[in-house]
Amino acid sequence: MKSLYCAILLTLTWSALICGREPTVVVFDTDITGDVDDVLALAMLHSLSDRGECEIRAVTVSKIHPLAASFVDATNTFYGRPDIPIGITHNAQKRDSRYLSLIKTRDNGELRYPHDLVMPGDAENAVTLLRRTLAQADDHSIVLVQVGLAANLADLLDSKPDSASGLDGVSLVRNKVQLLSVMAGAFSPVNGNDHYLEANVRNGIESMQRLARYWPNEVPVHWSDFEVGITLRYPRESIARDFAYRRHHIVRESYLLHSGPDHDRPSWDLTSVLHAVRPDDGYFELGPSGRVTVGDDGFTSFKESEGGRDRLLAVRPESVARVIATLRTLVSQPPVQPCE
Repeated sequence: MKSLYCAILLTLTWSALICGREPTVVVFDTDITGDVDDVLALAMLHSLSDRGECEIRAVTVSKIHPLAASFVDATNTFYGRPDIPIGITHNAQKRDSRYLSLIKTRDNGELRYPHDLVMPGDAENAVTLLRRTLAQADDHSIVLVQVGLAANLADLLDSKPDSASGLDGVSLVRNKVQLLSVMAGAFSPVNGNDHYLEANVRNGIESMQRLARYWPNEVPVHWSDFEVGITLRYPRESIARDFAYRRHHIVRESYLLHSGPDHDRPSWDLTSVLHAVRPDDGYFELGPSGRVTVGDDGFTSFKESEGGRDRLLAVRPESVARVIATLRTLVSQPPVQPCE
């Protein structure tokens, strides 16, 4: 079975290379604390990396919890990439979690999910890591995926020249980033509420305002909003059946701790990952160009304008089943071990 699976993935990787598709270089900025969709989104990135479709260059965390960086490290280690750099913020919302403590679980005295980033102080400052990662990248090569607060990216924009780069934050983004794929906002009524305040904005209004105001016009921003994730719910049947290849699986156990076995969780963060890595595969429609603004109460609005920086994602009703099936496949894909 292992040999067959390795052969399949090698075929997929070679197919991508033959078609001339270079792996998308991704920096993943996540608030992996409260909701479990961040865990599923990170798993997707590893699966896409195993397929040769992307490279995870760094992960930064935009909420504060003493176990957040360790959990990211444990997840990266579970998927065979223990050395991905991880950065944290010290200036954002503190958040409790139902599942982060999973990484403290021991079986026969050994950590169930090994990791070597143990203390928050072991993680690098997020902006320092972002600046170095961008500075070392080729021009216009980085796809940033932000699925949470804008704390880290807003602070990146405010950053000054340092030993990593002589450019300020805005110039560094302008030179190195090709796309920002962000999950945030509500641009249409939600359950009849035409002034819905989405959590990724509401819990960090000032930083999202800075992001929307100062992100350079030359770098596109594609917004996947609250309604897109609500439309695409991750099926509980997957949690029940698709992870049986491991006795203990960090995604399945996190999901159950957060949502239990009887809930189809909205796929908010997963949509931004899928669009970032497979933008041309027809999963989503992109609306017209325009500009997103963030009000003082956290309300997001979009105004169409020719040549605008921002575009909104939408999913067609006839595409919903296909997108959910794709998310399920990528989230539950077994981690690839070295192929013999």
